[in-house]
Amino acid sequence: MSSDVQYNPYSGRVVVPGVVDSLSHAASLGLEPPRFCEHCGRRTVVQVTPNGWTSVCSRHGELDSSTLGRR
Repeated sequence: MSSDVQYNPYSGRVVVPGVVDSLSHAASLGLEPPRFCEHCGRRTVVQVTPNGWTSVCSRHGELDSSTLGRR
């Protein structure tokens, strides 16, 4: 696969242009933290805190809710 492939951070499936991936209601509202890396589709280690969450991919590093403006 080429490097321009993008993965759904809530399902881990490849994003196909024009195809809508079904999400849970909480994920569609932004209440669920991403559990998969958008770059490689690997499962991430997620830590939920009262102030937000962090999601860490073993290859691509950490993503934090504060960097995305979500809480």
